[in-house]
Amino acid sequence: MNRSLLVQQLDALLTDEHNFIANLANASALLYDEIHDINWSGFYLYDESTSSLELGPFQGKVACMHIKPGSGVCGTAFETQTIQRIANVHEFPGHIACDSASNSEIVLPLTKDSKKIGVLDIDSPSPERFSEADQKELADFVNVLLEHL
Repeated sequence: MNRSLLVQQLDALLTDEHNFIANLANASALLYDEIHDINWSGFYLYDESTSSLELGPFQGKVACMHIKPGSGVCGTAFETQTIQRIANVHEFPGHIACDSASNSEIVLPLTKDSKKIGVLDIDSPSPERFSEADQKELADFVNVLLEHL
């Protein structure tokens, strides 16, 4: 497979690293530094004890700390296990506005060996920021991240 530079950077960054939280922190920092026109990148991790997605490592402004599965873009991606690429978050039913500057969003579920781990969430201040090509690259990014877990 022909991997993008971003995905190659992630693979190199996480090789021989085994700390789950540190790997997510560096992955969110890599995304925040390398993807133009975004204002937030990070993870929400599923906590079985609270039955909710809890804020994990991220880069950007302060964020919502708890999201119920099925709520907003993140909760929908987690519950349906499908990528949510939203051109205008203000038109998404039940959108949770953690940062009013965000106008578009892409959320990818994180699942390994049938275990739902959480989601990768990336926000942009620009409407229609995320393309199909971005979605494919980010899906590859998530696959590489999951290989290192």
